[in-house]
Amino acid sequence: MVNIAPVEERPAGFLPTAPAGFTVTQFASGLAHPRWLYTLPDGDVLVAESDAPREHDEGSGLFGWIRRQVMKRAGAGVPSPDRIVLLRDTDDGGVATMQTVFLRGLHSPFGIALVGNHLYVADTDALLRFDYVPGATSITSAAAKVADLPAGPINHHWTKNVLADHSGKHLYITVGSNSNAGENGIDAEEGRARILEFDVDTGSLRPYATGLRNANGLSWQPDSGALWTAVNERDDLGNNLVPDYMTAVKEGAFYGFPYSYYGQHVDARVKPQRPDLVGKAVVPDYALGNHTASLGLAFYDRTLFPAHYRGGAFVGQHGSWNRKPRTGYKVVFVPFVNGKPAGAPEDFLSGFLLEDGHAVGRPVGVALDAHGALLVADDVGNAVWRVAPRNQVKSTVSPTAR
Repeated sequence: MVNIAPVEERPAGFLPTAPAGFTVTQFASGLAHPRWLYTLPDGDVLVAESDAPREHDEGSGLFGWIRRQVMKRAGAGVPSPDRIVLLRDTDDGGVATMQTVFLRGLHSPFGIALVGNHLYVADTDALLRFDYVPGATSITSAAAKVADLPAGPINHHWTKNVLADHSGKHLYITVGSNSNAGENGIDAEEGRARILEFDVDTGSLRPYATGLRNANGLSWQPDSGALWTAVNERDDLGNNLVPDYMTAVKEGAFYGFPYSYYGQHVDARVKPQRPDLVGKAVVPDYALGNHTASLGLAFYDRTLFPAHYRGGAFVGQHGSWNRKPRTGYKVVFVPFVNGKPAGAPEDFLSGFLLEDGHAVGRPVGVALDAHGALLVADDVGNAVWRVAPRNQVKSTVSPTAR
């Protein structure tokens, strides 16, 4: 079933909706399919402008042609810009007054992490390392490839995110599955559907957790110190299966893919089955709704927002393409208490899905800026939105605020 929300240009003056007491501003516009965000220590914001690589299983044959047409209606399927853009707020006014290409010539880049004076970028097929100089507006030196990442002629879920631990000694890298639910064969899932741990000193990679169909967002929960991830689950089991989720990532744990979902619920489409693995499958911590395409994940560890938000999780939901009624197309907030989820998801940034069923934006990555405001990458609106408490926004940007 296909129930895509066709993308249309947002009307003049459009702003998404935030809770009472917050102001939304357009931090940056005129971007090219901005997918992921990373805030540098000096406050500069890096934006990965990216889409699926050309060598991608969903682009071949009749089904591939049909899927490309569907994705175009949804604002995806564009040629990948393959670059990272730097946004700088030079006057501290809540708007990026400088926008420049920081890195170019990449290969469907996604995750970004700074460790010391090295900037790591996760391309679809490799982890790259660049020398970084604080305050630089571009990097022109050659990349050092420090690890190959699973890709190849199928490369079904192409995004690779990366997050450093607090010591800077390890990076955690997401690798999505090579299928919806094993239809390309179990052999195609070798090395896929997992989170890898990369040792910065030795360059070695090892599986940290497996059976995660398509993990994207990674973030450290500030109270427990645990690594959490947002995961997209499988399709074609109906409107109300299977829930996307976020979960604390347990080292060595298996989360079911492809044999089962949400713990030990067997997916009968997958053959041969592995009851030995299903019996070990860990139940995720928190369901985020069915087919929401929950991608971005950022825990709030600052003090700019009211106390209600501290320690909780912001989740960027790209939106369903195969569900009635449609779901997602917004950023939700999940409150946490003592390091654990403590309530239902709350709409935090919405209004991207219009009453006529068309979409004027699709949230992806979420990040906190240097002041503690929330930034949201909108890959079909080609913008980055900023949300801050109303009394913390300068008068220079308030005329366009909600």
